[in-house]
Amino acid sequence: MCIQPERLNLKIKPITLSILKIAGVSKKYANHLALQDITFEIPTGCIFGLLGPNGAGKTSLIRIITQITGADTGQVFFKEEPLHPKHIRSIGYLPEERGLYKKMKVGEQLLYLAQLKGLSKAEATEKIKKWVDKLEIRSWLSKTIEDLSKGMQQKVQFIATVMHQPELIILDEPFSGFDPINANVIKDEILALREAGSTIIFSTHRMESVEELCDNIALINRSRMILNGRVKEIKNTYKSNTYFIEGKGRLMIMSPDFKVLEQKQTGDFFRASIQLLHHVTPNHLLRYLLDRVEIHALQEQVPSINDIFIKQVKENQDA
Repeated sequence: MCIQPERLNLKIKPITLSILKIAGVSKKYANHLALQDITFEIPTGCIFGLLGPNGAGKTSLIRIITQITGADTGQVFFKEEPLHPKHIRSIGYLPEERGLYKKMKVGEQLLYLAQLKGLSKAEATEKIKKWVDKLEIRSWLSKTIEDLSKGMQQKVQFIATVMHQPELIILDEPFSGFDPINANVIKDEILALREAGSTIIFSTHRMESVEELCDNIALINRSRMILNGRVKEIKNTYKSNTYFIEGKGRLMIMSPDFKVLEQKQTGDFFRASIQLLHHVTPNHLLRYLLDRVEIHALQEQVPSINDIFIKQVKENQDA
């Protein structure tokens, strides 16, 4: 027997596939066009890389999402609703330019900022204790911000950004000022926040961090969006059917099915980059080589996000 949900007095909530939708957003400052017809969606529960060179329009878009400024045209939707001041408490924002009060003690500042986000004093105190212990900074609570190093200040601001458990977290260059050890600590916390249900917009110039953390990306250049999608799908799109080959012997390719892009011979050993043509497979290449040389390694060359970033920005500038 099938029992209807209404007979059990259950309320079924619709699944929100996208936490944020940017629909045709444009923004102009005097004679400078900062954003032009930007449209994309950010899936709920992902880490979303917002990428672009300096001056591309990323900060202008972030300011619209955080309601610091408004769009000239277009609209932003938060969980299917038009963006509204009430949504501010559901958003955590770590700006690139830090905004802490230098003369204020760390503990007092975190308590003040948590209460601004709607937490009671008791809730805020509990959250602060949890986070300072997690990031091992309890001894800093009585220090003023100006007494802390840049990396220490960054940890404090990170806590201030996330301790009210926002559904959407915007991190603009979050690893600035961190040594490699503390950068890894924050990376782990970012991943944990995603696992706990938060969606994270991650804006950075560090492409290795994008490669490691992001599920989806959007690339903005010269006020326009030029690339958008899942990281894995984008990388697959830009593959050139090229393979790295390493082995022993004298490599000589005499087949129209393969093109040697780069080759280096050191004594009896070689390294080469070979592109497959005419829809042939790696198995064809391997069979061709096995009769001629000793193969030690064969690996597909998949472009990095950094390679794709540089290629797309350059092509956009030349267009």
